[in-house]
Amino acid sequence: MGLTHSSTGLGAVSSELVIKRNGNERVIAVAGNPNVGKSTLFNAITGMKQHTGNWPGKTVANAVGFYKSEKHSYIFVDIPGTYSLFAHSPEEEIARDFICSASSETVVAVCDATCLERSLNLVLQILEIKSNVIVCVNLLDEAKRKGIEIDLKLLEKRLGVAVVGTVARKKKSIKGLIKRLDESVENSKKRAYTVVYPQKIEEACERISTFISPKESFNARWAAARLLCGDFRVLQGFCEQEKLTITEATRQVKAELEEEGLNEQKCEEMIASSVVFSAEAVCNGAVFETKKKYSQRDRKIDKILTGKAVGYPVMILLLLFVFWLTISGANYFSEILSFLFSKAENFLNEILISIKTPNEIRSFLVEGVFRVPAWVVSVMLPPMMVFFPLFTLLEDLGYLPRIAFNLDKPFKKCKSCGKQALTMCMGFGCNAAGVVGARIVDSKRERLLAIITNSLVPCNGRFPAIIAIISMFFVAGVGAFGGLASSVILTLVILFGVGVTFLSTKLLSETLLKGEPSSYTLELPPYRRPQILRVIIRSVFDRTVFVLGRALVAAVPAGAVIWIMANVTVGGQSLLLIAADFLDPLARLMGLDGVILIAFILGLPANEIVLPIIIMAYLSNDAIVDAFSVEQMREILTLNGWNSVTAICTITFFLFHWPCSTTLMTIKKETNSLKWTAVSLLFPTVIGAVLCITINLIARAIGA
Repeated sequence: MGLTHSSTGLGAVSSELVIKRNGNERVIAVAGNPNVGKSTLFNAITGMKQHTGNWPGKTVANAVGFYKSEKHSYIFVDIPGTYSLFAHSPEEEIARDFICSASSETVVAVCDATCLERSLNLVLQILEIKSNVIVCVNLLDEAKRKGIEIDLKLLEKRLGVAVVGTVARKKKSIKGLIKRLDESVENSKKRAYTVVYPQKIEEACERISTFISPKESFNARWAAARLLCGDFRVLQGFCEQEKLTITEATRQVKAELEEEGLNEQKCEEMIASSVVFSAEAVCNGAVFETKKKYSQRDRKIDKILTGKAVGYPVMILLLLFVFWLTISGANYFSEILSFLFSKAENFLNEILISIKTPNEIRSFLVEGVFRVPAWVVSVMLPPMMVFFPLFTLLEDLGYLPRIAFNLDKPFKKCKSCGKQALTMCMGFGCNAAGVVGARIVDSKRERLLAIITNSLVPCNGRFPAIIAIISMFFVAGVGAFGGLASSVILTLVILFGVGVTFLSTKLLSETLLKGEPSSYTLELPPYRRPQILRVIIRSVFDRTVFVLGRALVAAVPAGAVIWIMANVTVGGQSLLLIAADFLDPLARLMGLDGVILIAFILGLPANEIVLPIIIMAYLSNDAIVDAFSVEQMREILTLNGWNSVTAICTITFFLFHWPCSTTLMTIKKETNSLKWTAVSLLFPTVIGAVLCITINLIARAIGA
């Protein structure tokens, strides 16, 4: 999902990383391509639970962990997974900056043994910056299964640095890496492999590098090559006079090259090609394939999951299956939790009565502060306990990148990119997680598109209410097939939200965020057998507890506010009903009523409390009511004027309205802009209001 306690807690830090040593710890940067087991290796060494996933772009900030060997103490820094250090994306920039900094003494470059040549492209770029590098060839077990053999000693001889083979999931294989790490920090640096550029590029780099003063952990030749490509950010840290001198020298050299037809783009292509050819040369004779058809299984599966004819139907059926399991599994546990919280409330009541607490304070604490969070937990926790493990399972299997691949073309037509599909998927669990996940989108324009439209798909907090309304008004009386029927309707609702996401992305691309779609690299990782125990632990203890905890933080003060509005009266009428009456004309136009609209407004902290507020107001209660059965709630809503049109409009507004307060705060933090936060609030709200008014007017016209 991209947002967990482990990846956003005390261990995670921003790209502006300041390493604080407690002694003589050695700082080790852990670098590598996405999906090579880098974060898994980091977790195995440090014992942290940095979130890992079988798709690229997971880590978008640095995480710090500690390890003490028999000889040294280490600070390990897990930097973002990236394919290169050319700094065209936030991940590349964060990775490049930390590797270049004096903080990182040694770099552990993690490679994928199943596609070593591609991984070596990044290794060779790292070697251009630093010579103190250990190459960790990971996933040797998968390479063996696919019939790939690697001569590690020959690789070490050619690269001129230590090369270690590992299986990150097995802690025993980490011992060899730590041993070589101890040796590397004690021994003098070896001469590492150097990529040779075409002659004109080499001459240009030599001329520019003469103006670059030597700095610790800074390679003048590499910096000169980046300057030829127009990347002047490498001059950060130099004084202004040095910057002016180096910049002027670079401009002169580039002007001469341009006369020979070598502009910035051509220079970068030549440098990148040199790295690719060098990686091929290093691997030649060191990597052997004993099974020529090892990837046929994955390709056969991909023909089904990403095929033009069946790719989309499979996605829809899988979505239906996940929702069916979620609905079927959640109902039973929700009833149990409601019963337990009811008992807990009675117990709390008895305690407060026994200590002679005034009735007003007791009612405020029990029926306001306690009951709202209790409702949130009983309604929200069971679906999360089912949904998050299922979603994490798909992630570990490697299916999420296939979703992005399938949706890349539709998003391209909307002038965005397929990575937005990944952030949209995160939004199903939590819109705030989807907003944070938008960091994986390279283009700032497309990142804003992903952030603004993320709340157009319902998060876990909106699912229970939507499911309840569907069950009450559209599948009542279908008996044993109620769960399946609810799942089908819910899937159609979700697909409608996805469709509106496409249209909204297109609209924004033509108006507020004009531009053309950018190109990007999306790797389709191999299918991997998920680790069931880790999936359960990560999804339940990391994701579920994190999201639920955040909802409770919002629900407690919301419960207090709702109790006050329901109990403070003016002219014999509660503030809640006064506000509902004021909003009623607008709400009627939208096919709702004032009670429904005020419930949505009061539900800003957490969407889970919207339906309870509606029931409470209809019953003229002075507190959130205990959980009712579906039949009881349907009777209450029907007596207060609900019909199928009201249900459709309410579901529509649940689908499209302002994001919750947590998501809005996350948007403000990610965009650092009140303007885009306001747009993210108003955009889905306007869509929802317009759709509700349209549905209501059509229903009136046909006499529904």
